[in-house]
Amino acid sequence: IIGTILFLCAGSLNYINGWVFMLALFIPVSALGAVLLAKNPAVLERRLTSKEPDKSQRANISMSAAMFIAAFLISGLDYRFGWSAMPFGVTVAALAIMLAGYGMFAAVIMQNAYASRVVDVFEGQKIITSGLYSIVRHPMYTATLLIYLSMPLVLGSWFGWLPMIIYPFIIARRIRNEEALLVKELEGYAGYREKTRYRVVPLIW
Repeated sequence: IIGTILFLCAGSLNYINGWVFMLALFIPVSALGAVLLAKNPAVLERRLTSKEPDKSQRANISMSAAMFIAAFLISGLDYRFGWSAMPFGVTVAALAIMLAGYGMFAAVIMQNAYASRVVDVFEGQKIITSGLYSIVRHPMYTATLLIYLSMPLVLGSWFGWLPMIIYPFIIARRIRNEEALLVKELEGYAGYREKTRYRVVPLIW
């Protein structure tokens, strides 16, 4: 779906940034999926669960979907009409940040077997307080910020980056709702929240 949007809007299969982006997007995800399938399929199953039980979180997902579609549409059109003149170094740096975000994402999955795509508390779930979770309470969202905010730059589009500006606000809204649930249903989370002060970005928020 992403490739169809990008290359149809670009009007060409010669969109090199589009191919680089597609490889950078799917190779790490496929590799992580293969590792989880072999070593911990239960975690993979949780990652593939997409039905949010909470209405507010479903609204966050809808906003995120609209944001992504807009970013990919604009990036493809940007290539077709030549709106952006992005230095090669910016694209390379953005690609490095995107891949680093995937590395952090994989580390979170390995450290927290309860990491899920939906906001929920599972039977027997324990609080993870070590590793990345000792720095921020939601390192997976930190990883997604690195990944998503770098995507349009990998695609070579300044304008495609504009829809992504709303992503930190979507994440902030999601976290407030998520933490209310965790404090209520996950034993010890209130104490962990007091001990680990920052949610996503150390020293900032």
